[in-house]
Amino acid sequence: MIDMEIKLLITDFDGTLVNTFQANYHAYREAFGQCGMTLTEEQYRGCYGMRFDKFMETMGIADGEIRKRIRELKGNCYPAYFNMLELNRPLLDFIRMFRQSGGKTAVASTARGKNLSNALNHFGITEEFDLVLAGEDVVEGKPSPEIYNTVMNRMGVSPSETLIFEDSAVGLLAAQACGANYIKIQL
Repeated sequence: MIDMEIKLLITDFDGTLVNTFQANYHAYREAFGQCGMTLTEEQYRGCYGMRFDKFMETMGIADGEIRKRIRELKGNCYPAYFNMLELNRPLLDFIRMFRQSGGKTAVASTARGKNLSNALNHFGITEEFDLVLAGEDVVEGKPSPEIYNTVMNRMGVSPSETLIFEDSAVGLLAAQACGANYIKIQL
């Protein structure tokens, strides 16, 4: 038996709290199309969970203006695909019970703040979290542990008092690197 008390639950968003793969893929495919490019599901699957800049780099898109246009177009059309979002209800119920018992809760995602906020609002669950950090709230994306360390620092909680829920390889590396407890989620 491990002698510890968990005081903070942190969940990743995309693929952990919400299965966003199809909604994100279709929004990005539409944005790429409006820029005269194609994006296949296989290509996107290979980049899923990456921070936007790394995604663009992996796709071979170096032009800053094209990157900016893709980001803007994707953000604008993303809500049109919210019917494809699938909430991880068992995880949300666990987070709610934990928070009701006095625990702290947070979302730490590489997603863009606007997209993250829109999706949380879509489900009406923004108030379930004491803190929400998005990709632009940190300098380094996952697999850097920066976003998790930032959440723990802001919440005044140590890694041994933290439990992280993650799904992606880069997210799991970030969770391991920050020294917190973590559970791999598969939707």
